[in-house]
Amino acid sequence: MKTLIVNGDDFGASPGVNRGMIEAHGRGVLTSASLMVEAPGSAEAVQLSAEHPELGVGLHVVVEAPRDGDEVERQLDRFVELTGRLPTHIDAHRNVHHSAPLRSAFLAAAERHGLDLRGYCEVHPISSFYGQWGGSTHLEQIGPAGLKRILEDEMQPGLNELCCHPGYVDRALSSSYTLEREVELQTLCDQEIVALLAERGIRLTTFAEGTGR
Repeated sequence: MKTLIVNGDDFGASPGVNRGMIEAHGRGVLTSASLMVEAPGSAEAVQLSAEHPELGVGLHVVVEAPRDGDEVERQLDRFVELTGRLPTHIDAHRNVHHSAPLRSAFLAAAERHGLDLRGYCEVHPISSFYGQWGGSTHLEQIGPAGLKRILEDEMQPGLNELCCHPGYVDRALSSSYTLEREVELQTLCDQEIVALLAERGIRLTTFAEGTGR
């Protein structure tokens, strides 16, 4: 059986991103989000997540200094302070948790708190649903046809995580990934995608439900 976590990174990045995440959760297939605890919309994101308890919420660690492993625990503490609970999982902005200087700090924090760390747990990450590389925008990759190909070609038996970045663009958003977010949002809410998952028997879940942590 194939099971899918659809996780939106950058929750809290801005009010527009927050609004898009909640829309993708309510109208589409988004089941989970990763919170940036010090971003402009983080407090609003926490409030919205409380109003939508079925949305799983993990921690999206943002580390500026490539060797600042202390940031992992500090941002974990901030997450607990904001939400009153541990995150469902941990991942990192720009996947810096895969780099040698920081990997050990992420792995230690995940083990210490019993949390799933993207790419180092039983959940298979799918990162190809992304519409920008090589300095160019590739909307074809994040449209419904692109997502259908990804679901057909990259899903593995067991637990999978589709990494995504849905949202609306607003002035508070500091990112070069803009139009792509709105296209992702439209795709995640596309009823053909909802129907495809049902037809293929792909069950949607969260990290907490899927891994039983």
